[in-house]
Amino acid sequence: MDDTFRRGPLLLLCGRANRPLAAEIGELIGKSPDGATIKNFADGEIFVRIDRNARGRDVFIIQSTTAPADNIMELLLLIDAAKRASAARVTAVVPYFGYGRQDRKDQPRVAIGAKLAANLMVAAGADRVISIDFHQHQIQGFFDIPVDHLYAAPVLTKYFREQGLEDLVVVAPDVGSAKMARGFAKRLGGTFAIIDKRRPTANVAEVLNVVGEVEGKTCLLADDMVDTGGTLANAVVALKERGAKAVYACATHALLSGKAVERLAEAPLEEMVVTNTIDIPEERRFPNLKILSVADLLAKAIDHVHSNESVSQLFEGPVDH
Repeated sequence: MDDTFRRGPLLLLCGRANRPLAAEIGELIGKSPDGATIKNFADGEIFVRIDRNARGRDVFIIQSTTAPADNIMELLLLIDAAKRASAARVTAVVPYFGYGRQDRKDQPRVAIGAKLAANLMVAAGADRVISIDFHQHQIQGFFDIPVDHLYAAPVLTKYFREQGLEDLVVVAPDVGSAKMARGFAKRLGGTFAIIDKRRPTANVAEVLNVVGEVEGKTCLLADDMVDTGGTLANAVVALKERGAKAVYACATHALLSGKAVERLAEAPLEEMVVTNTIDIPEERRFPNLKILSVADLLAKAIDHVHSNESVSQLFEGPVDH
């Protein structure tokens, strides 16, 4: 029989990037993710030891690769430790794939960070990757191993469907998020609009025009991530100036860097809805922030991969037609 079907029991591990999400996934699967010792030496160097028997087991390591880069190093060390402990297969479960925005040479003499991050995971010994909402879909092609690319759209659209929003327009804050926003509009039975913007410098967005009818409507801004919050805050103001009745926003990955919390808390937003792919500490939360869990999504993916069932049939992708 093929070795694929002779793997030992599932072993769930996690790094320190998002322990609350890992704990949720562990509860759903019935396996504790607390099977590794991870600590820092006095100089900051990371030490990793897997405390359970990994020989012949199907190992899943949960770790988002948010900044600092220590989170990537932690994941690589956990993968390496599992391979050296004779694991049958190692799957990196990366809810948020860091460096995804550096996916091409868009100016001279720059690194392609997304490709490098993918190479590092493969070189460390990962046999498979599970992730949610890559910044660009083509990042799947940067890996020379199977990738299960999941979408948070079902989680987010389910929430907004339950809110019963009327006269809904789903708005893409920029061209890059148009496909995602169009998919949301299709699922929620709303219309579609897009904000035409120009970014004079990095992390500074300037709204130029709103293409679509938003006056008197309930608007939902949809994007894959919110970083400094500048794009979203400017978009909210632009929609309000053009007569939007109410503005909601959602994003899969809540980086909330710099002054993002202040910007979004002050923006005339009804609600900012994100998922827990990135752990958001209490001090980075604000009153109209709503956090939805992707634990069930990832738990089902892990279960299907472990039992050699189809993952693509389980999760719906973006609807862009």
